[in-house]
Amino acid sequence: MKISNDILYVGVNDHEIDLFEGQYVVPNGMAYNSYLIVDEKVAVMDSVDAGFTAEWLDNIDKALDGKAPDYLIVQHMEPDHSGSVVAFMDKYPNATIVSNSKSFVMMKQFFGTEFSERRMAVGEGDTLTLGAHTLTFVTAPMVHWPEVIVTYDNKDKVLFSADAFGKFGALDVEEDWACEARRYYFGIVGKYGVQVQGLLKKTSALDVQTICPLHGPVLTENLEYHLNLYNIWSSFGVEAEGVFIAYTSVYGNTKKAVELLANKLKELGCPKVSTCDLAREDMAEAVEDAFKYGKLILATTTYNGDIFPFMRTFIDALTERGYQNRQIGFMENGTWAPMATKIMKGMLEGGKNLTFAETNVKIRSAVNEANLTEIEALAKEFI
Repeated sequence: MKISNDILYVGVNDHEIDLFEGQYVVPNGMAYNSYLIVDEKVAVMDSVDAGFTAEWLDNIDKALDGKAPDYLIVQHMEPDHSGSVVAFMDKYPNATIVSNSKSFVMMKQFFGTEFSERRMAVGEGDTLTLGAHTLTFVTAPMVHWPEVIVTYDNKDKVLFSADAFGKFGALDVEEDWACEARRYYFGIVGKYGVQVQGLLKKTSALDVQTICPLHGPVLTENLEYHLNLYNIWSSFGVEAEGVFIAYTSVYGNTKKAVELLANKLKELGCPKVSTCDLAREDMAEAVEDAFKYGKLILATTTYNGDIFPFMRTFIDALTERGYQNRQIGFMENGTWAPMATKIMKGMLEGGKNLTFAETNVKIRSAVNEANLTEIEALAKEFI
C-alpha cells in the first residue's frame, strides 16, 4: 500500500490474537503497522510482533526489490512493535537502529543487546536526512511508555504517531474508527491525558497532512475530526450528551430498577441513555462509555460487606485513568445492611471535578413505591 510516492506500508494483520495486552477483547484482530521511506537512504519505521517476523521481512523484501534498508527507526519498544528488531538487524547487518536513548536500555532488557556499534540515539528536535526527506523526532513520553518518540517527515507532511491515533482491529476489516479508537485510547493511553495534551501541542506546530499510527488505518482525511476527539479524550472532556448507567444485579431486582431509571430518563428527554451489565459485557467498552458521556450512574448490591466485584473492578478502572469532570449518581440494593453507595462514593471522592447527585436510590431487596419516587427524583437531577 502506498502512502505517498516514497512511503509504503509494510505492516501485517493479526487474526490469531484473542486478547490484546492480555486483557482487551479484539474480535477483529489487530494491525501491527510498519512503513518504508524510500529515498537515497531507506528507513523502516518500526517492526512488528515476533509472531509475524517472516511475513514482515518478506513485505520489506518485496517492496525494496533487493535494496537493503539503511535505518530501522524504533519509536516504541512494546513487544508488538519491537518483537522483530533482532531478526531485522541480523538480516541487514549494515543497518543502523535509530531510537530514543531510553529504548536502548529496554533493548538490553528484552534482547540482551543494545546494539552499541550500530545505533543512533535521537532526542527532541533531532533530525535525520534520507535525501529529499528529512525526519524530525519529537519525544512523547508516556504516550504510552516513557521511551516513545514520534517522527515527522517534512517532505510529505506525514506524522508517524507511534501508538497515538491507534485503534483495535486489523486493516482488512471495515469498522467505525471512533468506537475502537476510543476503547483503545481509554484502555491503553487514557491515564496519560496530560502527556497526550503535550504531544498535541507539539504537533500543532507541524503541517500534518497524513497520520501513520502503529495500529489502525492511515488517516488522510478529516484530520481535524480525529485531532478534536483526541483533544477531548486527553483533556477528560465530554464527547457526547447523555447518561451512562453501569450496573450489576444478582437476582434481577437491581436490573429492574436500572430499567425503570433508564425509561424515566428517556421520558424526560435525555438525548441518550446507555446501560451496561458489568458482569456480562466487555469491561473496556464500559470504561469507554463512562468517559464518552458526561453523566454516570452506578447501580450495584452490597456484597460481602463490600460492593459486587465487577463494580469494584469498574470503578478501579475509572480512578486508575483519572476519571474527572463528571456528574455521578448512585443506586444501591441491600437486604439487611446496604453499604454500596457509601463504598462507591468513597472510591470516587478523590477524583477531580466530580459532582455527586443529591438523590440516592436505596433498594431493600426489591423496588417499592418509595424507590419509584427516588428513581424519578434521580432522573430529574440528571436532566
